[in-house]
Amino acid sequence: MSLLLYLISIAINIYILIIILQVAISWLIAFEVINTDNQAAKNLINLLKKATDPVYKPIRKYIPPIGGIDLTPLIVIILLQIFEQLLLGALVRTMY
Repeated sequence: MSLLLYLISIAINIYILIIILQVAISWLIAFEVINTDNQAAKNLINLLKKATDPVYKPIRKYIPPIGGIDLTPLIVIILLQIFEQLLLGALVRTMY
């Protein structure tokens, strides 16, 4: 059981890194550091969107962008961190 909780915790941390990467790339696109005409950049952007959009869409229904800033990634990261802490709490309880 503890191995499963540990693997879920690792998956959550990897997903948080994917969200951070997606946000960083969106900033680089906004500041025109990354050229979106490049095929490799398009592929990376599409891959990151496919990984994050299923989680973002339900949250975006309730929390619109504020002043042009999308807070959805921040909210998802906070929720994932809370979920991970609950899992780690369960892991500690199963060990003792």
